[in-house]
Amino acid sequence: MIETFWSHLVEIAVATSAVLVVAVFGGVTTDTGPWYKALRFPALKPPDWAFGPGWSIIFALIATAGVVAWNDAPDSVTRWRLIALFVVNALLNLAWTPLYFKLRRPDWALIELVPFWISILALILFCISFSPRSAALLAPYLAWVTFAGWLNWQVVRLNAPFSTRDEAAE
Repeated sequence: MIETFWSHLVEIAVATSAVLVVAVFGGVTTDTGPWYKALRFPALKPPDWAFGPGWSIIFALIATAGVVAWNDAPDSVTRWRLIALFVVNALLNLAWTPLYFKLRRPDWALIELVPFWISILALILFCISFSPRSAALLAPYLAWVTFAGWLNWQVVRLNAPFSTRDEAAE
């Protein structure tokens, strides 16, 4: 009983730590300064303050999905594949924010969003066969990134080209 408790505590700590690394990196590399404020946005864009709570909920769901899937995995091979899919997804998640905010290239971020979105879908499809609960917990992540992708596309549509405008502004 005690061993199971500590095992679950370690699983929760690992999942939470991994998600926190991605969340903190995203927060640190998000810059809503003058360049961002000068962009034109679609009418359906949520207020800037909503993104922090939205991502916090998504990250909590991701961590929970990871723990649930880990515990539901039938064998170690499935667990290693699960880890690989989560790592790929985390790396793609980490790449989007600096492309958009630091390099000021929403067009590049939109291109990067395609494999990022696919990695979420791959996680859901992988998990659904052995852990439908974890797949369900990941569904809001896919929905949120789908909406973020639409917003990203609208920013590109309303503001392109980026490299020409940025070079002229520098």
